[in-house]
Amino acid sequence: MPQYDLVVIGSGPAGQRAAIQGAKSGKRVALIERREVIGGVCINTGTIPSKTMREAVLHLSGYNYQNIYGVSYRVKEKITMADLAFRVQHVIKTEIDVTQAQLSRNGIEVLTGIASFKDPTTVQVTSTRGASDISAQKIVIATGTKPASSPKVPINATTIINSDQILDMPSIPRTLIVVGGGVIGVEYTCMFSTLGVRVTLIEKRPRLLEFADQEIVEALSYHLRDHRVTMRLNEEVSSVEDTGNGVTAFLESNKKVPGDALLYAVGRQGAVDELNLGAAGLAADARGRIAVDEHYCTAQPNIYAVGDVIGFPSLASVSMEQGRIAVSHAFGKPVSSNPNYFPFGIYTIPEISFIGKTEEQLTDEDVPYEVGVAYYREIARGQIRGDTTGRLKLIFHRETLELLGVHIIGEGASELLHIGQAVLILKGKVDYFVDTVFNYPTLAECYKAAAFNGLNKLSRT
Repeated sequence: MPQYDLVVIGSGPAGQRAAIQGAKSGKRVALIERREVIGGVCINTGTIPSKTMREAVLHLSGYNYQNIYGVSYRVKEKITMADLAFRVQHVIKTEIDVTQAQLSRNGIEVLTGIASFKDPTTVQVTSTRGASDISAQKIVIATGTKPASSPKVPINATTIINSDQILDMPSIPRTLIVVGGGVIGVEYTCMFSTLGVRVTLIEKRPRLLEFADQEIVEALSYHLRDHRVTMRLNEEVSSVEDTGNGVTAFLESNKKVPGDALLYAVGRQGAVDELNLGAAGLAADARGRIAVDEHYCTAQPNIYAVGDVIGFPSLASVSMEQGRIAVSHAFGKPVSSNPNYFPFGIYTIPEISFIGKTEEQLTDEDVPYEVGVAYYREIARGQIRGDTTGRLKLIFHRETLELLGVHIIGEGASELLHIGQAVLILKGKVDYFVDTVFNYPTLAECYKAAAFNGLNKLSRT
């Protein structure tokens, strides 16, 4: 039986970083991937395809320039699913090639097949060539997730689909029902509404993206309604029917919502069904999530779990960090990382990105704070780019002036956030932005404008 120091199950962002960290530590590493191609959900059906599709939508629809050239401006008049898929497939292929080269360069052995535990140190790999057993001193589970399903919503992969099947749609529908107001549902709602699709978004909670700052979410909700999105909040689907020429969603409140197609995006389920966790002395919860400690170690001291399979926040960037931390801990390598400072990027249209505390959290904690806001429309770069909807919000302590949170909505938000991230992590104060010169014209000037806005409020009290 082949013996390894580390076996990683899953080749998504968490698995890749875990395997590479093991190789950098001088260990013999095997990476098991069930697909014929590596990259997991992130590269093949999730993050990379959806973000690439978003870029294709923004480019072909002419969205970023409509404030300048008029709402009728489009790069391509009739956009098809093939147009979107062309760009997506190009990026996927490149990312797979880059990842394969990186794993090969680090001497990581990639095994293709379905992994299942035989005991806490032995994993069976089953492929078309048969089954074989391997053993390892340390094992990392990084199997990711799959779309959640519901008996109320019969997925047929054509008119009733989940998020993994978006690019398989035969055509762009005229009307679309999106069930689920989480990150995936809202991102696709934005994309399709930008293409001119009439979207109805159904969410059982009273607001979208409950973990984000309320003011930022309200700005996004206004923008969605302005793009003719109908939001049915506090509503739940009781059943879905394929009518032959479309889809009808029946709500618990006795409403009927018709559409050409329906996207079911209510959460994701941990991909653990084939792992045979019981043989390793482990179990997953009802949503397929594996419980871990602060080092991402499971109930078995030699088995770690990282990435989406452990639940929130389910971000590719965070999953990479979790993989690095887990393997460093497994082999006794010093490592430090603070989950409180992980940034969030939500690729809606416009983008949302944030780090640190929200106003709601600080209010609950009785922390005295003040807020400074800058609007893209008041910044020269915002006018040049044609983005007049964006805003940047700084939250800081009223007495110490320490930066507590940065919240941005607008194009480029996920890039712009990193300036605030550095100041926040280094315990900087809001007056840093006042005393710092930023290039002109750039969106980074929003930091200075927001700092002045917040400090001016303090001077009036």
